[in-house]
Amino acid sequence: MTSATPNLQSKANPRQLEAILSTEGPLLIIAGPGSGKTFTLVERIVYLITHKGVAPESLFVVTFTDKAARELTTRISNRLAELGIRFNLNEMYLGTFHSICLRILEDFREFTRLKRSFTLFDQFDQQYFLYQRIKDFRELPDAELVIGDDQSGRWSQSENLLKWLNKVSEEALEPATLALAPEVEIRALAACFSKYQELLHENNSLDFSGIQYEALRLLERHPEVLAQLRGKLTYLMVDEYQDTNTIQERILLLLAGEKRNLCVVGDDDQGLYRFRGATIRNILEFPGLFDEGECRRVALTVNYRSHPDIIRFYNEWMREQSWDDGTRAFRFAKQIVPREGAFPEVPTAVRLTATDDKDETANWHAEVLAFLNGLRESGKLSDWNQVAFLFRSVKNEKVVALARYLETAGVPVFSPRSNMYFEREEVRLMIGALIFLFPQFPKVRAWAEGISLPVWDYYDQLCFAAFAKELRKPENKPLLDWARPLAKRHAALAQNTDYSFSGLFYQLLQFPLFARYLAEDALQGVDKGRAARNLGTFSKLLTKFEYLHFVSVLNPEWLEKNIRDLFNQFLRFLVDGGIGEYEDEAEYAPNGCVSFLTIHQSKGLEYPVVVCGSLEAVPRKQYGVLDVLLEDGGYLSKERFEPLDHIKNFDFWRLFYTAFSRAQNLLVLAAQEKHGRGKSPSKYFERLFYELPSWRDVDLSALGYEAVKQISLKREYSFTSHISVFESCAEQYRFFKELEFAAIRESPMLFGTLVHQTIEDIHKAVLRGEEGGISSDTIRGWFSANYALLSKKERVYLAPTSQQAALLHVMRYYERENGNWDRIKEAEVEISLVKDQYILKGSVDLIRGELNTVEIIDFKSEKKPDMEKDRSRIQQYQHQLEVYAHLVEERTGQKVSRMHLYYTGEDGGNPYVSFTKDDRSIGKTIAQFDDIVARIERQDYRIAARPAKLCQNCDMRAYCDNKNWKFRKDDK
Repeated sequence: MTSATPNLQSKANPRQLEAILSTEGPLLIIAGPGSGKTFTLVERIVYLITHKGVAPESLFVVTFTDKAARELTTRISNRLAELGIRFNLNEMYLGTFHSICLRILEDFREFTRLKRSFTLFDQFDQQYFLYQRIKDFRELPDAELVIGDDQSGRWSQSENLLKWLNKVSEEALEPATLALAPEVEIRALAACFSKYQELLHENNSLDFSGIQYEALRLLERHPEVLAQLRGKLTYLMVDEYQDTNTIQERILLLLAGEKRNLCVVGDDDQGLYRFRGATIRNILEFPGLFDEGECRRVALTVNYRSHPDIIRFYNEWMREQSWDDGTRAFRFAKQIVPREGAFPEVPTAVRLTATDDKDETANWHAEVLAFLNGLRESGKLSDWNQVAFLFRSVKNEKVVALARYLETAGVPVFSPRSNMYFEREEVRLMIGALIFLFPQFPKVRAWAEGISLPVWDYYDQLCFAAFAKELRKPENKPLLDWARPLAKRHAALAQNTDYSFSGLFYQLLQFPLFARYLAEDALQGVDKGRAARNLGTFSKLLTKFEYLHFVSVLNPEWLEKNIRDLFNQFLRFLVDGGIGEYEDEAEYAPNGCVSFLTIHQSKGLEYPVVVCGSLEAVPRKQYGVLDVLLEDGGYLSKERFEPLDHIKNFDFWRLFYTAFSRAQNLLVLAAQEKHGRGKSPSKYFERLFYELPSWRDVDLSALGYEAVKQISLKREYSFTSHISVFESCAEQYRFFKELEFAAIRESPMLFGTLVHQTIEDIHKAVLRGEEGGISSDTIRGWFSANYALLSKKERVYLAPTSQQAALLHVMRYYERENGNWDRIKEAEVEISLVKDQYILKGSVDLIRGELNTVEIIDFKSEKKPDMEKDRSRIQQYQHQLEVYAHLVEERTGQKVSRMHLYYTGEDGGNPYVSFTKDDRSIGKTIAQFDDIVARIERQDYRIAARPAKLCQNCDMRAYCDNKNWKFRKDDK
């Protein structure tokens, strides 16, 4: 055994140690709730690096969520930093399946259908894309068998279509096979998928399911790419393996190759994502993918989280279900056991119910409040955030009503996914203001005449009426004086404006009605500036609308259509579908609030007190005619695994097992009793529920309640995206980085990006050994392709003279440097450095050099500035280069000798501004960087004076013009 083993033995139990030290070949780690899964994964990775000599960048580590990836990154980086090991996080394949597949696609884009500057859709983007083009699908033969008939409406049809298109991608079905199917439904599905792929290709777009689909096609069709990745990646690890789908399994097996160093971690009892294409069979059948005895299996069954009575209860819950059909088992046999230790000898699985039938809801609410007050009065609860309520859905009317009741009773509730975004005052007032500014709005209702939609009452009563009421207040007279003439102008608009809807949004922020939400004191307290963040989200919605509907300014010819599209389509579907509010990944249980979460949302989390509701629930059928045809027709890559009539029960049991196992100190099953139809608790919980003692019969003061686990997540900071923005204007940083307002894009960015991308094409060709094929014509081809794709994506265009000027920048660079390509080492290098408190990131345009010294170059698509007049800007760029030099040296061990700015717009003299690397100066720059990050982390956004030059083109200018500034010289 290695020297690491004694240290590990002191922290790891025997099963964990076995999993850590089992590095070669396939390994299945079955990790029960609270069994130290993340600890085991981290230590296994550290062991591979420290004792097996594995380079961190040859590890492939997949997590289920971005948050899990960030937590794992933080914990791994901290452990390696403790051991003094340097590594580049950017070169380590660590993230979600989607993020890693996207990285592979970007690294090998020339082998895919994707072009540069492609658009990536989230789920709403994807569905809205389909909605806007649903006519193309309706025209396909028998399309109604997939999307539903026209009576169901375009939005419903797009929702159905979205589901089936994603199914084809996630199951990696063969479109050609589907197209030849005897079943008309399957042929219709093939036609829809083919049309969708055609539309994606036309629009240079990719959706989330398509990321993995394209990655699989890349690996299967290009052996040279697969061989390169196999040569680089030596050990693969996958977390939450029970929630993987068919396509992910195929990608993993391809990458693992003959080495088969594939470790998968998961719990078959917590498989929750069948509705997203996940299949429990991946984890249950994993050992069968290999020769008999080749796959090692380790079960982590010691629960370090929960009181033994909670563990007893959820073990009993799983025994209630039969997990086999007489021929095979659909669950790994296991018994979760508590850790050794002393525990309070009182029941910790209890029930909470209201039995008085006179006013059921009132009694139910009062009983829940009584329980919470009982917890607080026990003297053992230190913060409301120690309590979490879990439901199947937090959008349910009864759940929302309970949240409102508790809020009224003085118990703050954190429920960001309750579909309450559009109920928030700041959002309703903003929508009301936009309605007021466009007197044409009533025509929206005329366009939808005869259709009864709840959204009209929402617009009229909750938005417009609320805003109009505010306008009548004396303090809002400046807003009225601004808005009334503007509305008159819009009513009879005669020529193009120089603003759009998002421009009006930013103008509205200057008035106290909205500015109050952005004040410093509003950002403190329990809700963490919830209103400001909601307004930031609204800015992103408006800019997304304008992008999707090609709106850059208000145009008389298109204004009524734009208004109709905004209110009767875009916002209407968002209001109906609901969107979530801000969630801080580093603080999943905000201080001072009880949490209302879905069971899915709670996965991987733990709370001292868990109140599990939704006990009226019953198993639901999850398949339809098309599912059966796909399975029975043999179109899936494997034959059916779980019997269709068992699936709903299996998934039901897994869902509530996941809920019950979140509890550390107290598990409460809560039901508003109801008999007859819609019985609560349903028959599936009834026996176990009534065997539990009432919470009123348990001494709550006999229990201790853990503090909520703090998740330490290091944030990433880069010079250009964070430090330089903060240095230029901390207030601008607060809005556009911290509160995530969407800036309205400016055209000069297109010029620089175009020059940059085409120079990158030259460098990449050189690095591929193709410098002989570079010519003026080649460069013009790259330039034209880049401009076509960029302008189409950004909806921003350059005049012919500007295009010629940009091309000239590139040609000058080519003519100057042609013949000197042999010194190029790397181009577009993403690098990072893990520091104690944060992760420092950067992107170096070009690294060139000889022997063990290198030079770094950063390109600027402008004329060379006056070295005296622009000294401060030059110094800022120098600091940027010093950060990059620091990163390169830390990452590669190579010495940086010189640093250069290269001005592509310099037409006569020397285009370089060069700096000799000075370690003392770099040390000062990094220390200054550390100070700025510390200010950002403590949210210190004070500024000594407004940066007048920057203010001219800032979207927040109107807000700042009307802000009551109090500058102090010592605030810098």
